[in-house]
Amino acid sequence: MNSITITYLSKVSFASLNGADKDVDNINPIKKITLDNGQELPYVSSQALRRALRDRLEEMGKPISNVTPGEGKNPPATEGDPAKYYDDDLFGYMNAGARSQRTSPVRVESLLALPSSVYKGDLDYATNFMGTNKGGEPNIYETEVHSGLYRGTILIELDRVGKGYSTKEGYDEGDYIDKQEKKERVLAFLDAFRSLWSSGRQSRFLADISPKFIAAACMTVKNPVFLEAVNLDPQGEVDVKGLQTVAADYDKFIVDHVFANQQATLQANDTVVSLKVGFEKVEAWIKEYYK
Repeated sequence: MNSITITYLSKVSFASLNGADKDVDNINPIKKITLDNGQELPYVSSQALRRALRDRLEEMGKPISNVTPGEGKNPPATEGDPAKYYDDDLFGYMNAGARSQRTSPVRVESLLALPSSVYKGDLDYATNFMGTNKGGEPNIYETEVHSGLYRGTILIELDRVGKGYSTKEGYDEGDYIDKQEKKERVLAFLDAFRSLWSSGRQSRFLADISPKFIAAACMTVKNPVFLEAVNLDPQGEVDVKGLQTVAADYDKFIVDHVFANQQATLQANDTVVSLKVGFEKVEAWIKEYYK
């Protein structure tokens, strides 16, 4: 076993999760990708999710690297100390000035709406009356909002946590923390993932993007096997039978797997365990690996 992959579903009923970069006619857009048929699916970018996970670790009191402004053509960078900081270890970094870098052992896919949750052009209409008592005009604006299910995936390379980084002297593949510290970092990351939330646009559109269904596996290869496989069946329930065929297809590489959901939020058949039991099983895999 060298990796854990988790594909998950999050549900939002009224949200504007991840703003795009351009306002058009006083409309605040959300990020979307266009399908072959022209329909649009909203998404939360992987960089936004990585930022959210980093913020959660910081809220949990874990050591997080300071970001320093870039000089000249060099972009801003963290301190590049993976032995000291959780984020430099788990999410990697590139410090062009010091010619030091580390590739992230935690891989993150964007949180993309399911094809059944296309964007239908919904807008939240609002008026800003600030300043009107001093003669200003009301400012009318709209915000794109969406309702639906989102699917995301993470993959943790367990064998690369706490070891390996490049400097101008070359690549050092040695361990810089012990197994106990590696275990604590991955378990902390799992807690951050389990309670994931993004700070963007939460003042007016509070939404919960933490996982409500997970299809997880510990594997001997690094392959996000469930990435495209978590879907709904025609009855609107999570298609667990489809996931079982994926687990069977890759049983040569899967050491163990679990499907878990939050029944109050999503419906699935009775072969699926509770979200609590599912995450406890993933924790057990991590503890066993770093034993």
